[in-house]
Amino acid sequence: MTEIVSREIQLASRPNGMPTAANFNLVENKLPPLPDDRILVRNLYMSVDPYMRGRMNDVKSYVPPFQLGKPLEGSAVGEVVESRAEGFKSGDIVTSSLGWREYFIAEPQALHPVNREIQPLSIYLGLLGATGLTAWAGLNLVDVQAGDVIFISGAAGAVGNVAGQLAKLRGCHVIGSAGTAEKIDFLKNECGFDCVFNYKDAPVLEQLQQAAPDGIDVYFDNVGGESLEAALAVLRNYGRIIACGGISGYNADKPTPGPSNLFNITTKRLTMKGLIVSDSIHLIDDFQREVGGYFQAGKLQNKETVVTGIDRAVDAFLGLFEGQNIGKMVVKLD
Repeated sequence: MTEIVSREIQLASRPNGMPTAANFNLVENKLPPLPDDRILVRNLYMSVDPYMRGRMNDVKSYVPPFQLGKPLEGSAVGEVVESRAEGFKSGDIVTSSLGWREYFIAEPQALHPVNREIQPLSIYLGLLGATGLTAWAGLNLVDVQAGDVIFISGAAGAVGNVAGQLAKLRGCHVIGSAGTAEKIDFLKNECGFDCVFNYKDAPVLEQLQQAAPDGIDVYFDNVGGESLEAALAVLRNYGRIIACGGISGYNADKPTPGPSNLFNITTKRLTMKGLIVSDSIHLIDDFQREVGGYFQAGKLQNKETVVTGIDRAVDAFLGLFEGQNIGKMVVKLD
């Protein structure tokens, strides 16, 4: 192996509130010679996701925080350049959690081989990756069934649009919220949502009541805040909440007040379940078989916003909090 210089994004400082470019460094790193039982991988695509904001804080959580002066981590799709480990060969396509860098050396257990015949390969970061798995696992978590009326906030995001499409395939009536006319058009005309409203046009509660005058059965929460409070008001008795994300509060510099109507969980006998995708990682082969089949049959749309170059990865990440993506935000590495 000739000497390889890999660029990577490191966390330079911990953000206070909304991150800025100053919190990150683009650094060159020389890779050592490839040891036995290891694989050299060149990343082709990497993911940026809202949950990464929480890992930039030095607090205990369900995943360890990012370390200062170390490369960040995230889902990536790469190609094996050289292998000294059994079961992997040059040209294999693999997924890993070692994004935010151009090249890396890994042990076999850090890599998951995928079918390179399914294109684009970036689909393994979105529809057939962690975000798609999140949507699929979320619907299974509260047993979403035909006839359910489901409301999805942040519906044009990577998780939301897949959750809505899968819910439609199950026979649900699907309502979504998004922040631009372009996103609303995508959800209605490409994803098949039954009703979509712009949460910026009027209070979410008012618009959700208009969209679901008889109430909803399921709320898939990607946003928290006002949307969660509205859903608690509109859910029918014995309704279910999938607590997936709360992007509205990720960059708050102090705790934000919770919904004022949480007691509805008691009076309506609601079920609210938290969702962490790593709990379902052991089901990824079943998920990719089922959802990959839908995609290959033309029953699912794969929507991506692609940014090119590792030097633009930070901009892509920050763009998530400004609503710049439709579908999955992906960074294509040069």
